[in-house]
Amino acid sequence: MKLPIYMDHHATTPVDPRVLEAMLPYFSEKYGNAASVTHAFGWEAEKAVEAARGQVAAAIGAEPKDIVFTSGATEADNLALKGVAAALADKGDHIITSAIEHKAVMDSAARLEKQGIRVTYVPVSTDGLVDPDLVRRAITDRTILISIMAANNEIGTIQPIRAIGRLARERGVLFHCDAAQAVGHIPVNVDDDHIDLLSLSAHKIYGPKGIGALYVRQRRPRVRLTAMIDGGAHERGLRAGTLPVPLVIGFGEALAIAGRQMKSDAARLTELRNRLFHAIMERCPHVRLNGSLEHRLPANLNLSFAYVEGEAILTDIKEVALSTGSACTSAASEPSYVLRAIGVANDWAQGSIRFGLGRFNTEEEVDHVAKRTVEAVDRLRRLSPLYDG
Repeated sequence: MKLPIYMDHHATTPVDPRVLEAMLPYFSEKYGNAASVTHAFGWEAEKAVEAARGQVAAAIGAEPKDIVFTSGATEADNLALKGVAAALADKGDHIITSAIEHKAVMDSAARLEKQGIRVTYVPVSTDGLVDPDLVRRAITDRTILISIMAANNEIGTIQPIRAIGRLARERGVLFHCDAAQAVGHIPVNVDDDHIDLLSLSAHKIYGPKGIGALYVRQRRPRVRLTAMIDGGAHERGLRAGTLPVPLVIGFGEALAIAGRQMKSDAARLTELRNRLFHAIMERCPHVRLNGSLEHRLPANLNLSFAYVEGEAILTDIKEVALSTGSACTSAASEPSYVLRAIGVANDWAQGSIRFGLGRFNTEEEVDHVAKRTVEAVDRLRRLSPLYDG
């Protein structure tokens, strides 16, 4: 076993060696601009990009023409919410989302509120689940978009997106899904799940950073969007800018690999996660699981430890890469808004740790992390005046 151990795969994943191998020629030998349509270098790049677009589309049951490449899921979320709000301003001014969405959705919604859009933040259960009936009751004749994530990045809860998507379709409301943590890890199909817009990110699935995509449904219904970035007719006029061909290739290859390995990876990661969970729970009292164990991403485990600070645990086990929550909020000192939304008290929330397992983790690493976590919690509790043993 090599140290340090990486177990923060919800923040980012290492690039799979097979993905890197597919990308490398496009940094040097095949360096054409995919928008250069007058010579062989451009044609070669365009052909490779379209092949990758097909791989991305296949991963979610879409058509290649429905895929718009972006810099990542954050940009895709921004384009989905702000693009719909601008394009459908004549139809309505109301958006529905949940209280535990990623900051890319939450902050986009907050920006739209300042511009006059009304936003309903649907609460979640103590397991972090969105009740489709609450979504149904929030819909008005001015609702233009529902945005609910497929799986939460902190507590791993998998949402009932098919039921929500069906509801949105019945009411004639567009449905956007941030699936950055889901696609490549659990099955997602835009037709079966009635999704009109879906955000993706490569670096959550062993692909490169800096590339993502927004699925934009082109038929039944055709989604109208207003572009947020101007500067050319790239990506059907929805996202200007020269495509980073090597990253696009890596994105496609990462999703192709994920599609082939999804079932086996999920089974193995679920086993490793449960091994970690039980090893900690059997040896450490006053621990609570955050989120649903039944409706949960295979690689996610979020635990709160009473009488200790999560940051102190991380400091104590520096040889292990873990987190106390989303990487996008790791600089904040207040308790996670996701944990607050599911009813976790502040003292428990401050003692939370997110374990994010990945494709290359081993049983030996899991056992080491469990042992070191328990040791750190025991030591810190002995120093706490609040803990009586």
